[in-house]
Amino acid sequence: MSFIAIGINHQTAPVNIREKVAFTPTTLAGALKDYAQRKKNAELVILSTCNRTEIFANSEQISPADLSTWLAEIHQLDLSELGQYLYTYENAPAIRHLMQVACGLDSLILGEPQILGQVKQAFSEAKHVGTVNGHFEKIFQNTFAVAKKVRTQTDIGANAVSVAYAAVQLAKQIFSDLSNSHVMLIGAGETIELVAKHLAQFDLKKITVANRTLANAQALADALQTESEAITISEIPGRLAKADIVISSTASPLPILGQGAVTSALKERKYKPMLMIDLAVPRDIEEQVSEIDDVYLYTVDDLQHIVQQNVANREQAASQANEIIQNSVLELLLWIKQHKKIDLIKTYRDKSEATRQALAEKALAKLAQGEAPEKILQEFSYKLSQAMMHSPTKAMQKAIVDPKTGALDLLEDIFGRNNK
Repeated sequence: MSFIAIGINHQTAPVNIREKVAFTPTTLAGALKDYAQRKKNAELVILSTCNRTEIFANSEQISPADLSTWLAEIHQLDLSELGQYLYTYENAPAIRHLMQVACGLDSLILGEPQILGQVKQAFSEAKHVGTVNGHFEKIFQNTFAVAKKVRTQTDIGANAVSVAYAAVQLAKQIFSDLSNSHVMLIGAGETIELVAKHLAQFDLKKITVANRTLANAQALADALQTESEAITISEIPGRLAKADIVISSTASPLPILGQGAVTSALKERKYKPMLMIDLAVPRDIEEQVSEIDDVYLYTVDDLQHIVQQNVANREQAASQANEIIQNSVLELLLWIKQHKKIDLIKTYRDKSEATRQALAEKALAKLAQGEAPEKILQEFSYKLSQAMMHSPTKAMQKAIVDPKTGALDLLEDIFGRNNK
């Protein structure tokens, strides 16, 4: 089996490129189904987060170049626009990359724990659609086990940080005292939940949670330890002027906040400054909002400077994690190699049995028609021996022509010619 990974991430592409190839939950399911229709026994997993879009596939079914073309087509993009940002890994490097991603070693914030859950979710969605078979099951389950081992046997998770944590740290740097701040959280997913968790340490004035589904917003608001309210997305314009800090992370394919709504809110605030942090890809807040005076807009890319402060503390743990990953990759490759041998033996035996069965059925049919048993037995044994000898004879002829491969010695061992 061959394993490939292609993708873009925060290191290879800016946010305006990443958002073009990001998958929403709906488009991701559609893409998996599209691939499954194109490829028989398809094996494909799509990982799409705010910092990366990666596709893991069986390269016996599709080449890296064709997979890149498919990714561009599914998003209606020109491959020439996308190609310069893509990276490709095959076989052992691809498995190693998947494990590093799941362990948080390739994340914007080194060692962040969110990514493992996102990889598990991507795997689960692929299984649900039917684009995961035996080999992918083994590779991904091993990956999850490695991530757990790294998390428990190294300090990669010490002083836990995430994009959500970086966002709160940024707010703290800009507003030295958050106690009188009104925060609006847009979204109710895992990232916003983490933002809320990190905000809990501050005595905030109020938190407003906005989400498309009011019940989800209310559930998050009820869990907060401060004064809070839940509203729908459509109610944001009417509440925006009250917010000193806006942190957004939804799966919306289109911006939720535009320049007009923010300008109106600022006017109502009498131009009191606002901090806006957009953690979503595609972006929730229009890029033009950054042009408005008294609005400080940051995206996930802008958090890089805060992130760098945390990297040094985790480099030693990352080195230990990479050792664990390397050993796990070697073990997995050995399993794959052994499994291939089992598959080879099974294929050979199945083919031989199918040949025997077909010839036996023909022989029985002739017996039923009254033909001489001796003649039928001779014919059956001759055809069976010819069928059994056909492939080995071709292999020996090829080995004789090119003895340097060592195949001839192997065949002699198989047929017992070297036995004394």
